[in-house]
Amino acid sequence: MSALPELNELERIIALGRGQLEVDVLCEVAVKSRQFPVYKLALGNPDTSLPAIGFFGGIHGLERIGTQVLLTFLRGLLTRLSWDKSLQHMLQDVRLVFMPLINPGGMWQATRCNPSGVDLMRNAPVEAQDKVPFLLGGHRYSPRLPWYRGAAGAEMEAENLALCRTVQQELLARPFSMAIDCHSGFGLRDRVWFPHAHSVHPIDHLADILALEELFEQTHPNHSYLFEPQSLQYRTHGDIWDYLYLQAQQDSSKTFLPLTLEMGSWLWVKKNPRQLFSRHGMFNPVAQHRLSRVLRRHNSWLDFLMRATCGHTQWLAQGPTRLRLQERAVARWYRP
Repeated sequence: MSALPELNELERIIALGRGQLEVDVLCEVAVKSRQFPVYKLALGNPDTSLPAIGFFGGIHGLERIGTQVLLTFLRGLLTRLSWDKSLQHMLQDVRLVFMPLINPGGMWQATRCNPSGVDLMRNAPVEAQDKVPFLLGGHRYSPRLPWYRGAAGAEMEAENLALCRTVQQELLARPFSMAIDCHSGFGLRDRVWFPHAHSVHPIDHLADILALEELFEQTHPNHSYLFEPQSLQYRTHGDIWDYLYLQAQQDSSKTFLPLTLEMGSWLWVKKNPRQLFSRHGMFNPVAQHRLSRVLRRHNSWLDFLMRATCGHTQWLAQGPTRLRLQERAVARWYRP
């Protein structure tokens, strides 16, 4: 067994899903004398004419809660498969892909970065179009400082290469796909971010984002998520989802919607200020009742995204409706 609880749970889930889960080890990450696998798991129909959604977590080693949310959701899905006929039927029409622990080396070291000192969310070959916050926006000074991008001209880190291969093969090959990447550490509210992080310009699929938000509002009217482009808060170099979205844009016949769930960890610190004195506590709920509440709350969001992916033809806007949605979205998020 690994000394990493999240990896232990992931491997227990793999054992639970034997015969249902497709499992691949995309790469292995070395930390001193230890080797940690980076897993990809998949459920559902592999036919590339059907939609798919990817669930990603653990990009930042300190943010264990993102991995925990995904593992809880995946365990629930596998348990339901033994009796839930609606889920069994749904998986004939959709593909689910999971990379719940992308940076196991960083999680074992309790660092934001990977074992090479690189922040995987600043590592892609994408340059911000405007000034970014000092250090926070990504830099090349030293891996001893947070938010280090890696050396100029170097290949992306192994964990990011594995992530990109998964997205390119499993998601971008399909007419419609979504991705949700689970993070924590910003703000007092749970936010759903979408591209761009490197630019203040609206994405071409802004109407689809607004349509998805309105569908979620109708389905879960009492939710507390705040939808917004990441650039509304701050801009960065090297965002991996900007990089993959720009790749997807090369084929205009396909739709790829990458989203980030940014869980508002400041709220947990506000309720328990002693967490400020712990690196773990600054990014994760510590009290057991609070952890349980977080795991329950986001399960509904992930389930909604799975179902919205499967039924995307029923809510994606076309023609004049799409144009009106685009205009409303631009007015809401991009005009003062």
